[in-house]
Amino acid sequence: MGAPVTLVLIGAGGRMGRALQGLLPEFPALQLKAVAGSQTTADLPAALASAGLAIDFSTAAASAANLAACVRARVPLLLGTTGLPASLQPELAAAARHIPLLVAANTSLAVNLLLELVSRAAEALPDSFDISIAESHHRDKRDAPSGTALALGAAAQAGRAAAGRAGLEIPYAVSRGGDIVGDHTVHFNGAGERLSLGHQATDRAVFARGALAAGAWLARQPPGRYRMQDLFGKK
Repeated sequence: MGAPVTLVLIGAGGRMGRALQGLLPEFPALQLKAVAGSQTTADLPAALASAGLAIDFSTAAASAANLAACVRARVPLLLGTTGLPASLQPELAAAARHIPLLVAANTSLAVNLLLELVSRAAEALPDSFDISIAESHHRDKRDAPSGTALALGAAAQAGRAAAGRAGLEIPYAVSRGGDIVGDHTVHFNGAGERLSLGHQATDRAVFARGALAAGAWLARQPPGRYRMQDLFGKK
């Protein structure tokens, strides 16, 4: 193993930021260089100087500025912030020409497997099966539906499209309350039967471990746009 990758953690004071810092000792390939708050700060460019990786779990409002700072510094970026505006997509595409970039609505290994299962089920089952998604999170989660729920919806739409069937509209049921880490279920409702594919997270550590593992991998890749599935050999 070579020298550790120096890490800048953006959004260090949030739930995920604290979880990432707590689990860093499990990842000797990463060495914390600097932390930044939930918003872009004037010292972010200095923090990124000579860094090997940035992980951003801050806010959607700060994502464009944080992305631009990473591009200027040529620092690989794992962007885990959810609720990103659609207007950011061209900037993400442009950034991937200069830095390794991984945008993940959810960094859990099991959730990324669930995305594949949902896509396959949507492709295999006929249009007579209606698809709906239910998700629950803690009371402080801002975006609704969650980024993971939207990713599951996109996976279902991609599955239908792969079978030559488009135009799928998916309803979302959203619940916020307590300290729920994250529950997601995709229902395939047919005549006389229902298939449900779901995931329950009981510990935020699953997302933090996935993000740190993906970050260590991303830091050694060439510029380009990557997915969590790439980390596990899924293309």
